[in-house]
Parts: sequence; structure tokens; C-alpha cells
Amino acid sequence: MRTFRERRLQNFLQSYQHRARLVISCPDRPGIVAAVTSFLFEQGANIVESSQYSTDPEGGTFFLRIEFDAPMMATRKADIEKAFAPIAQAFQMNWRLRLHNDLQKLAIFVSKEEHCLLELLWEWQAGELLAEIAVVISNHEYMRESVESLGIPYYCIPVTKERKTEAEEKQLALLNDYHVDTIVLARYMQILSPAFVAQFPAKIINIHHSFLPAFVGARPYERAYERGVKLIGATSHYVTDDLDEGPIIEQDVARVDHRYHPEDLKRIGRIIEKTVLARALKWHLADRVIIHQNKTIVFN
Repeated sequence: MRTFRERRLQNFLQSYQHRARLVISCPDRPGIVAAVTSFLFEQGANIVESSQYSTDPEGGTFFLRIEFDAPMMATRKADIEKAFAPIAQAFQMNWRLRLHNDLQKLAIFVSKEEHCLLELLWEWQAGELLAEIAVVISNHEYMRESVESLGIPYYCIPVTKERKTEAEEKQLALLNDYHVDTIVLARYMQILSPAFVAQFPAKIINIHHSFLPAFVGARPYERAYERGVKLIGATSHYVTDDLDEGPIIEQDVARVDHRYHPEDLKRIGRIIEKTVLARALKWHLADRVIIHQNKTIVFN
């Protein structure tokens, strides 16, 4: 008997088998939208959602995300890409065309904190996280039973200062074996090396347990308590070589006051963290996030 997730996923794949999304960034100039929509019309497409933004109509960068339905999209994708290439070249576009039901493969990295991982697993089971969780990798054994009970492979690779390079080589080998598209750091408390990050540019999503840029690094809740903050929050961002400085995808906050002790802040913070991470990941999977310099354009 199929699980609820399997039934819901099958319904999704059938309902959206003809849908795709086109994401574009390019120098702003007149005629971009007209050229793209005319092309889609010629392909027999029906646009169901369109979002656009320009940093500056005169000499800025233009961003466009379009969802559309087109007959037999799955079999025509390569031909449509080939036909669109001259338009993309004429407007100097960075672009990608993705089928709506082309699910990405995820690797989730986790340490001891379980709340973000459990939220993603719940969303996945409920059919709300439209991706394949290919593998979970940890530097501890704590979450093995919870993960493997769902039929998801779990690997424990301890990380020490002396053997960090060896550990990352094992991790990269697993990511290659499972053909992973995106990595999610669900409170993985290890700093990835620049060599590791370079293998997945703009494809590693982290959750930081504070409202960046405040309280970068360790012990943010204790430091927030010491400062007597009135707002605490969480930040989901792409990982770059600069610690906690990557493009921000999503943030949220909660109001607190002098009555909240560090443990209270942590409890509230965990709720914000798991919600912000899940939201950011969903936007990433739906191609709603475009990186521009060290910022993001998010068509949420």
C-alpha cells in the first residue's frame, strides 16, 4: 500500500506534468518581457504566473520568473531550450528552464540539534516538501533511527580538526554517489571548507540561529540575553567562504523581554529556525530565489 506521501506526490506529478518555469536575469532594456512572452506563445504555452523586478530601469539588472503550461512539456524541453537560446543570447541572459515536477535530490547535514531535521522530515512525509531526500549525513549517531525508519539512508562521519579533510572527502563521495543537487545544513555545527563549498556554489542552504548580521558565530542566544535584546530571530542563507555572510534567503523574528532567560530564547528560537529553514528551502526548490551579487531576489 502506498503511503500518504507517495499518493500525494503521484497526484502532484500527474497534475503538473506539462508545467515548467523559466528564470532569467540580464541587463535591463526594453523588449525583454515581450520577447519572452511572444516566444512562449509561439510554443503554445499558457503563462500561469509571472514575477519581475529591475534594480534600475536605466542600466540595471532585470529579473524574471515565469511559470507556464505547454503541451508535452516533458518531451519538448530540450527543443524549447534550443529554440530559446538565440533570444537569450541577444539579451545577454543568464537563464534556466526547469520542469515543475523535476524534483531535486537533497542531502541534509545535521549534528545533535534535531528540530530542523525533524521539521524537514515531517514536511517531506506530508508531501509539502517537493524534493527527494536522498541522504542524511551527520557527525553524530543521534538521529539515525528517526531517519532510517523512513527509509532514508543515514551516514555518520565524525569530524575532527585533524581529520576534517578526510571527513569532507567521504561526504563529497556520498553526495556524488547520490547525485545530490542541494545541501541543507539543518543545524550542522561544522564549518565547511572553501574547497567543499566550491563544489556546490549557491546550492548549500544554512540556518543561522540569530537574526544576521547580529550575533555572528557561536552562543548567539547567550549573547542576546546578555545584551537584553527585545527581538530574536533566525536567518537562512546560502553558504559562501565567508562565515555567515552568504546571500540571505529568509529571516523571521519574535519579540521577547527581560523575563526570558537563555533557555526560553532557545526554545522560541528553535521554532523560528525550523520554520525559516523550511520556507527558504521551498523557495529555493521552486526556483523563486535569484542571487544578485551578495543579495537575493525572492519571488515568494
